[in-house]
Amino acid sequence: MTIDPALHAARRARVFEALEARGGGVMLVPAADEKLRNADNEYVFRQDSDFYWLTGFDEPQGCLLLSARAGERRFVLFVRPRDKEKEIWNGRRLGVEGATAVLLADEAHDVSALQEKLAGFLDGAATLWFKLGADAAWDERVLRLLVELRAGVRTGRRAPGAVVEPGRVLHELRLVKDQAELGLLRKAVDLTAEAHLAAMRDGWAGRHEYQVQSEIEYAFRRRGGSGPGYGTIVATGANSTILHYRAGDAVLADGDVCLVDAGGEYGLYTADVTRTFPVSGTFTRPQAELYSLCLAVQKRAVEAVRPGATIDGIHDLTVRGLTEGLIAMGLLSGTPEERIADKAFRRFYMHRTSHWLGLDVHDVGDYQVEGASRPLVPGMVLTIEPGLYVAADDEQAPAALRGVGIRIEDDVLVTAEGHQNLTQAIPKEIGDMEAVCVR
Repeated sequence: MTIDPALHAARRARVFEALEARGGGVMLVPAADEKLRNADNEYVFRQDSDFYWLTGFDEPQGCLLLSARAGERRFVLFVRPRDKEKEIWNGRRLGVEGATAVLLADEAHDVSALQEKLAGFLDGAATLWFKLGADAAWDERVLRLLVELRAGVRTGRRAPGAVVEPGRVLHELRLVKDQAELGLLRKAVDLTAEAHLAAMRDGWAGRHEYQVQSEIEYAFRRRGGSGPGYGTIVATGANSTILHYRAGDAVLADGDVCLVDAGGEYGLYTADVTRTFPVSGTFTRPQAELYSLCLAVQKRAVEAVRPGATIDGIHDLTVRGLTEGLIAMGLLSGTPEERIADKAFRRFYMHRTSHWLGLDVHDVGDYQVEGASRPLVPGMVLTIEPGLYVAADDEQAPAALRGVGIRIEDDVLVTAEGHQNLTQAIPKEIGDMEAVCVR
């Protein structure tokens, strides 16, 4: 993976500015560790998102420290050392020398020196910015260091006065994407578009969900992506009403819909797109009516994205639109106000409309600021994903709709003028999808 040292140095400079505005201190961000899958075989490694955003470094183990104290800024890395024998088995390492030469660290150390040297960096810091509760081993290490520093008070040592969640700084900065991040997201979207088209073409009757999944994930990899950014959902028939279903061995059948929620990852940034298509190539009339309702509301929600709008406001708009449509279809009765007040709409729509998107599929950043839904600003990226799900055992619903789940999801960038639908090229109009799905 290519590293742009200047890009990550600029990001660290913004973090340093934020730390200094809050009285300074030391921010400690661990790298991800490799995790065993079975025996001596590891899961595919994926770097910690905060660590990667700050460094562009994609090796396991170690940590970074950003020290803003007494007007001095220091970027310190602990990394694995070069090791000729281990590199034969597992690939080249950047090493301590590379950490300074390539990553522009002011200071770098072997990970084996962590316990010995870490206390010295924390000693006397006003604040330690560290995410407690994310990793038990790191929690234990940091708490042990704090106890050690407190015990040394008679010799002039001093533990940080506070331990603060680093996301208050890091995640607020990550929430608004820079141009480099948007470029990676657009590449993730491009390969995701190809993957969804492959799913529609491959999703004919008789195919298994896992076969459609394989076409999707092949499309992610063949164009340079690292694979799926989250667990690929291919859900046919009644499985389409299970929100976090994973592709299994169910067989696609004529007359069913197939819901695909899949996003490719490129440069650690992920798209997140859902499309629902007819297995036979043509929706039934009841399916088309339910789909058209979801699509009309989804398009209105996308149009509502602009600076100053809020995710809560977009969700409320979505809930009202879906509720009005469900009443018009006879799936609910009464007035929209009544069914929204008693949450009866949740029988068919039980999740939120949006989440942030970026390095993580459910990306970081607060949704509420000072007790209110935060206004959108240019550079934020969010999903718009209403759905309608009629349970297979819902005896009050028409038989033709039981076991039908519809979700339509796009990735939307907030711009100064309004918004840009990054995933607009992936078909979602009924005629466009049926043309792709022609059997």
